[in-house]
Amino acid sequence: MSTDMADEQRNKQAVEINDDWPGYSVELFNYPEHYQGDLECVYIPHGVIMNRIECLARDILEDIGQDDMMVLCVLKGGYKFCCDLVESIKAQSRSTNSSLTTRVEFIRLKSYLNDQSTEDMQIIGPEDLSVLKGKILISSQAIVDTGKTMRALLQHVNSFQPKLVKVAGLLVKRLPQSAASLPDYVGFVIPNRFVVGYALDYNEYFRDLNHICVISEMGKQKYKV
Repeated sequence: MSTDMADEQRNKQAVEINDDWPGYSVELFNYPEHYQGDLECVYIPHGVIMNRIECLARDILEDIGQDDMMVLCVLKGGYKFCCDLVESIKAQSRSTNSSLTTRVEFIRLKSYLNDQSTEDMQIIGPEDLSVLKGKILISSQAIVDTGKTMRALLQHVNSFQPKLVKVAGLLVKRLPQSAASLPDYVGFVIPNRFVVGYALDYNEYFRDLNHICVISEMGKQKYKV
């Protein structure tokens, strides 16, 4: 099977959430009391997120094999995804008696104001990533929408000559312009809705939610800057 065919097959295995999916009532779940009225629905419960991450870790191990890897965590919204992905990779590696080791580096990207992506995309982090040279790199991103941020990051890290770069995206928004920019490993393909929770924020709020939720209009106005 060619690389393109393998990537296409993997992306087809992503969990697709339909445009008309209403989510679950927030009253069915525990969530911080201070967000009362700020959430429209629970879109993806925490347990479903964790199960999907286990599947992504399995796919990464099948592709990488016994080679050591570095994981580039894209902050801030990706820290929970990165942590849980790395822990799952390590746990599954141990179950196969593998000697795989992982190392995590951190970088921060900023391109949102309120709920809108801006043209001013900033890369905030170590300028010298020479430690990536010759390494197998997994870049973990919590969410990919237009793909602009992902492409800018890949251009940045490729300048340090890693041996191989793969991107793991927990959420990919279903947008026409993102069709050619899918990550190598996709957790969920979701409609173009603004989601928060599981470290994803709206002006630094909602990171403390365990579930991925859709913010309500009341929530947007309450925390708007």
